Amino acid sequence: MKALAYEKAHSLDAFAIELIDTAEPRLREADLLVGIRAVGINPGEAAIRQLRSAEPGGRVILGWEFAGVVEAVGPEATGFAVGDRVMGTGDWTRDGAWAERLTVDHRVVARIPDQLSFSDAASLPIGGLTAWEAMFRDHDGLAAGIDRVLIVGGAGGVGTLATQLLKSRTSAVVASTASRPASREWCTRMGADVVVDHTGDVPGQLRDAGVDRIDLVLSTSGTVGNVGWIAEILRPFGHLAVVDLNSPLDLGPLAGKSVSLHTETVFSRITAGGDIAGQGRILAELAADVVAGRLRPIATTVLSGLSVDTMKTAHELAESGRTIGKTVISV
Repeated sequence: MKALAYEKAHSLDAFAIELIDTAEPRLREADLLVGIRAVGINPGEAAIRQLRSAEPGGRVILGWEFAGVVEAVGPEATGFAVGDRVMGTGDWTRDGAWAERLTVDHRVVARIPDQLSFSDAASLPIGGLTAWEAMFRDHDGLAAGIDRVLIVGGAGGVGTLATQLLKSRTSAVVASTASRPASREWCTRMGADVVVDHTGDVPGQLRDAGVDRIDLVLSTSGTVGNVGWIAEILRPFGHLAVVDLNSPLDLGPLAGKSVSLHTETVFSRITAGGDIAGQGRILAELAADVVAGRLRPIATTVLSGLSVDTMKTAHELAESGRTIGKTVISV
């Protein structure tokens, strides 16, 4: 089959992802074989491309956000049939979805409702799961005492879906950060009650908006540099949920307020032995919310064809730090 792959970690300027011929993926007993119809593109994948090389003689196939059609079902995979339309994340310990086909554990995927296109479906899994687990953990809503939430990076994929989840499933006041007029307007459209500029005085802007305390900060970017003002706005015994911990974080500013730190990696259920089926259940909830009109897909840029050119364009957008919503490649 055809796949987009590379051998050595590389920068965007030396973009080295190529279209290759590779062996068909092997179906494990609990797997589905999925023909890929669309993939969502994430900043984390661009970061992995810069840092992770293949083993000698090998290649790396990235891509952990997809929508497609079931082509085969393993003997222990229940609840799915050939022809089902599905979406999911895959498993980052295996080959990803930047290929014609993918094998994936059936417990981490969900059916796509008929009302949802492949491109729109591919915009939901990573952002939706990350936002859900970062804020709700392994429950269906916020912990007791959390009714004011600030989302750092409200216009990105995670931030956009976090805002919608909070407004549809909780009564929390939602504040978001965004620095450009277009991203500020997007945050408001997604439901944010207050939008502040993270390049300015965030505590001051929140006070001016009548928000005197924050119970939970969901930080999707820039956490290491922002921890000072994050600590300032959080109430004592507040919560900080972080999805971008890729370098050491100074916890000193948080200690004086006895803040709880929550880390989030969307693949933790798979790699750490958690409730794997919980991932599929959350995805099914997201799909149901879309059908009910409580949640809207976030595909804002849709590129056509899984090719070297479209992938490079997608990575340029991901690394720009200025994207709104989600970039999707339709196959």
